[in-house]
Amino acid sequence: MSGMGKIIDTHCHLDFPVFDEDRDLILKNCQDNNIDAIVVPGVNHKNWQRVISLSRQYEIIHPALGLHPCFLHEHQADDLDKLAQLCDTESLVAIGEIGLDFYDNKRHKKPVSESDREIVRDQQRHYFSEQLQIARQYQLPVLIHARKSHDEVIQYLKAAQLQPGIIHAFSGSYEQAREYLKLGFKLGFGGAYTYPKASKLRSLLLRLPLDAWVLETDAPDMSPVDHHGERNSPLYLTEIAQEFISLYTAEPASEKIIMQLHHNTRDVFSTI
Repeated sequence: MSGMGKIIDTHCHLDFPVFDEDRDLILKNCQDNNIDAIVVPGVNHKNWQRVISLSRQYEIIHPALGLHPCFLHEHQADDLDKLAQLCDTESLVAIGEIGLDFYDNKRHKKPVSESDREIVRDQQRHYFSEQLQIARQYQLPVLIHARKSHDEVIQYLKAAQLQPGIIHAFSGSYEQAREYLKLGFKLGFGGAYTYPKASKLRSLLLRLPLDAWVLETDAPDMSPVDHHGERNSPLYLTEIAQEFISLYTAEPASEKIIMQLHHNTRDVFSTI
């Protein structure tokens, strides 16, 4: 990646304890490898101050705060008020990670009744809707987690009429992607796209315009193919970028592709 220009990790949970032992070294190596910014999204109220503290400690880290749907059991009624207060006092780049997750992992969970499942989904909808309103109030972009819920998320975003953001780890259909793009959103390209078997995801790349995409790692999860089974790292963003370039066989040279991806990210995060 040397000589190709700067790249930005738009989604990385570098605040997680799994990075405590080597975070300093990772960030130094990121800066040595043309990674000049990392957006770290909060997932629940317990880790918001940690995200903020890291952003103060490391210039490369930019904070986003949100209530992730998969941490629903940890959210509290007053968390939404606390989030709005932090929007007043902190320099956040986005509200996130927020969204809807309707994935039902039947292999690893006890059977859930349809009524109980709908109660959980309604709770997710409440937090999602309220956070969209906070984002609109403070004119902040949003980092969206959507799994098995794209059509519903699209309807919420249409109704909210807020500043666009990023659909993190996009895994929906071409038609759903087009709906997000109409709303001004970008799509996150990360480790899942590096696997040759991910033919559906990889085929999206050339069906959508270059200005649709941004890069991400979602570290420590979603490791790219060459690090399958390992802890993911923001350092692997360079490999994800190289995979994007190799898949994008249209006319632009690799340098122009990297420049466009960087421009796409700046379109979302104007303060980075």
